[in-house]
Amino acid sequence: MEIYKKGNRLKIHRSAIVHPDAVLSKEVEIGPYSIIGKDVTLGEGTVIRNNVTVAGITVIGKNNIVHPNAILGAEPQDLKYRGERTSLIMGDNNVVREGVTINKGTAGGGEKTVIGNNNFFMAYSHIAHDCIIEDNVLLANGVLLGGHVAVERCAKLMGLVGIQPFVTIGRYAYVGGHTRIVQDVPPYMIIEGHPAKIRQVNVIGLEREGFSKGQINEIKKAFRKIFRSGKLNRRNILEALEDNKDVSPEVMYLVTFLKNIDKGKFGRYREAFRYPAAMAT
Repeated sequence: MEIYKKGNRLKIHRSAIVHPDAVLSKEVEIGPYSIIGKDVTLGEGTVIRNNVTVAGITVIGKNNIVHPNAILGAEPQDLKYRGERTSLIMGDNNVVREGVTINKGTAGGGEKTVIGNNNFFMAYSHIAHDCIIEDNVLLANGVLLGGHVAVERCAKLMGLVGIQPFVTIGRYAYVGGHTRIVQDVPPYMIIEGHPAKIRQVNVIGLEREGFSKGQINEIKKAFRKIFRSGKLNRRNILEALEDNKDVSPEVMYLVTFLKNIDKGKFGRYREAFRYPAAMAT
């Protein structure tokens, strides 16, 4: 069934329930038995397949594909939530597979959950309230993100990974399947196991993302100094790298990330936001 609204050609199945106040851009498609709430905005070319629920104050950008039984913008699973008007913001070109759940934010966590562009969320992964997902992130089947988690660009989390609240996953990191993460994961690294351990530099992932051999070698050198030197005082190693004027931008980002970890509770940088005094030290 096709309908027209405000001059935009839309394809909305007759069984779908779309609130009249929802904002639908042109070329939006909504499949059978899907529900689109009052405060929802769908960007141009976004496709909502069958049996999808999009609720709350949810803004979805262009050319996203949402597969059956996904639920976007539902109330956060947080005992402190009291019905505040919080939101879910999603960018462009994301793929949300079957059964994925993404909750909106909370008043205590910035009031919004934010999803970037070109992400791929596989079946039954969960993104909790106040998470920030950057661009080109992959969550494999059954990945579970607790509240306030940040996943930086191009990180890949394999099947059934569980992330504790307030953890940050660094850019281009690779988290092996079935791994439980309770502390921040440094960028460019592979981490896996029980307990989780940093194994090596994510060389294959970096090569696929277009890093040069020279860039990768610089990261590998820094990895050996920081994680394999046997020295107990890591802060001295980080400060020495930071003072090196010839250090690469990638290594400098790694150093900055690791220094920030020390500001967090139990190695979780974002948890420091609970304690403003800790950020000033």
